[in-house]
Amino acid sequence: MKQFAIIGVDSFARSLLEELMAVDCEILLIDKNREIIDYYKDDVTEAYVADVMNEDTINHLIPTDIDGVIVDLGGNIEASILVSNYLKKMGLSNIHVKVDSVRHGEILEIIGAVNIIYPDREAARRLTPMLLTSSLFNYVPIGNGLVMAEVSPPRTLLDSQSDDVRKTFGINIIAYRKAEGEYNFYRREHVFTAEDILLVVGSEEDLVRFTNKELPAVNHRIPYLLRKLFKDMK
Repeated sequence: MKQFAIIGVDSFARSLLEELMAVDCEILLIDKNREIIDYYKDDVTEAYVADVMNEDTINHLIPTDIDGVIVDLGGNIEASILVSNYLKKMGLSNIHVKVDSVRHGEILEIIGAVNIIYPDREAARRLTPMLLTSSLFNYVPIGNGLVMAEVSPPRTLLDSQSDDVRKTFGINIIAYRKAEGEYNFYRREHVFTAEDILLVVGSEEDLVRFTNKELPAVNHRIPYLLRKLFKDMK
């Protein structure tokens, strides 16, 4: 069973903690606020009220073979820098640190924190493509320039009914469903309708073209989005 440590329970870590509690994993929770620890202690594997500014505390509480550590100390830049440095000195590599500013993130990059998380920026960037087109329902970058998205079929696809979507549009269709239905795996003989919702995978650029052929002037301004969302958190 995988084991994760959460150091500091600010808003991002709280949301992540509640997601992790829904799956089969061990959770080690550390925060200086006793009320937070008392609230979650019965739902996690271990919970400690501790001063994480103390390196000995980190060395004592965090196992060296832990699968991942999430650091969310709010706006306390000094604390997150120190804790990240302590974790790196322990030889840990799967470290994820939530930051509130570019300056904060740049300092952590010098230390070498594995994954620097900007929740507000990433949420905004993920939302932007969906604001720019009504045909995009969900959008998840999965790394190396690839994205997975839920989209409605563009008019060009409905008109062509191509049996080789990848060759024609540069997009792989994985599955399709109706608005309230469950997904069915895509088969080349499927006839697309305007009521379909497609689950597709492709490059960010190809997805923009696929969903926005009627808006070519907008394509180049769509920011190409975060690439580390699920990195190493499997």
